[in-house]
Parts: sequence; structure tokens; C-alpha cells
Amino acid sequence: MAKIVVITSGKGGVGKTTSSAAISMGLALRGHKTVVIDFDIGLRNLDIIMNCERRVVFDFVNVIQGDATLNQALIKDKRCDNLHILPASQTRDKEALTKEGVKKILDDLAEQFEYIICDSPAGIEQGAQMALYYADEAVVVTNPEVSSVRDSDRILGILQSKSHRAENGQPPVREHLLVTRFDPTRVARGDMLNIEDIEDILAIPLLGVIPESQSVLNASNKGMPVVLDEKSDAGQAYLDTVARFLGEDKPHRFLEAQRRGFLKRVFGG
Repeated sequence: MAKIVVITSGKGGVGKTTSSAAISMGLALRGHKTVVIDFDIGLRNLDIIMNCERRVVFDFVNVIQGDATLNQALIKDKRCDNLHILPASQTRDKEALTKEGVKKILDDLAEQFEYIICDSPAGIEQGAQMALYYADEAVVVTNPEVSSVRDSDRILGILQSKSHRAENGQPPVREHLLVTRFDPTRVARGDMLNIEDIEDILAIPLLGVIPESQSVLNASNKGMPVVLDEKSDAGQAYLDTVARFLGEDKPHRFLEAQRRGFLKRVFGG
């Protein structure tokens, strides 16, 4: 049975789409048939990170409105046969998404895929609520900043009250915390919240901590999920995150500032 996973947050710019691309690719690389859906109608960018923007002919809204079949709109990733992308429309309005239309697509995808990753737009408007409505699990992405954590807490309230599971008295959406852009040096200076503070505020299990890293931007510019950059700290952190999501016991890394060696202290670098 397919598992529907929403990648969500209350605040924009925290790394939801980067995380959606990395997690979906990570699951696919582990042998799981995975599809990632861009719910950000009008502002799509998942296809850019996945390097398939030139292959978009039909999109999510085209399928909902009957202008194309699901098979016509799905884009197969060139690097991994287990991964497909369903892009968002750049020309339609978020009102084009309906609960009935979204459910029909999710049901059809569930016949083909093990994991359905829903890349949510920021905030709590219709696109975001549609992305999380049918979720079985949610990865709540936050930066270690008060405003980001506060907005994530609001999203948790919506998951617990306005999801399909909540409305129908089913077991609640399983929630996971993913902290991105974490910089232990700034935490030590008191410029950022530490992981314990974030866990205390949100009170959901910690799935992963992604360090602040130039490799994330470099990967995005190349149209490559950063999880494919296994030499980078961010790539390794996302690989660890996927492993934990699949039930493996992995210690959290990159939580402490790296101390410079003697030669670097003397000669710089």
C-alpha cells in the first residue's frame, strides 16, 4: 500500500523543495518506487531542481481537469528509474486543486508507487492544505529560527485538525521534524535555536538535521538533488534522514562545530 508523505512548513525559504527532491531521490535510490508531486501551483520549481523543466508538457492541473492522462504528465527521472516527477502548473491558479481531483490522482498513483511525496507550498492557504490533506506522514521542515519554528507549530495544528485523518477519526498523521540550514557555530553564539529548544517547542520526533552548506545551492544550480552529492555534509545528512525514515537507527551528525586543525589555525583556511 502506498504511503503519502507531505513535506511542509509554515514559512517559505526553509528548504521544502530541496528536501522533497532529496528525500524522494533517496527513497528511489534505496529501491522504492517513488513519485514526487509539486503542489506549488503557479510558482513551480521542483522541476528545475530535478533538471526536467524542459521536459514538462502536461502538469498536475492538466490531469485533474482531464486535459491529459497521468501517464502523459509523469516525468521519469533520467538518473533513477524508480523516481518520477509530477510537475505543477505555472499558468493556473491554486483554486484549480480540488479535494476530489487530488484524491483521484493520489489513488491512481498509489497503484504504481510505494511512496508519494507531496512538495507543499509555504503557508496555510489552499495549495498547502491540499498537499497535506491526504497525508499519512508529514515531514515538517524548519530553520533554527524563532519565526520559522513558530510557523511550523501552526502547521502541526492544521495537520492535527484539518487533515483527512483528523476529520474521519483515523490514526493521526505521523509527524517528523527536519531542521535545515543548521549552523552549530551560530548556535554556540546564541544566534540560532539549538536542536533541544526546537524539539521542546514542536514536540515531534527529530528525523534529520541538515547543515548549512554551499553544496545545497551548488546542487540546485546544477539541477541535481543534493542527496546525490555523497561527499558533501548536506548530502550525507539527507542520506541519513532517508535511512531513519525507513526505520534505521542512525546517529545525528553535523551538530557540533568542526574544530580547525593546527596547520589551518597557523596558515589560515
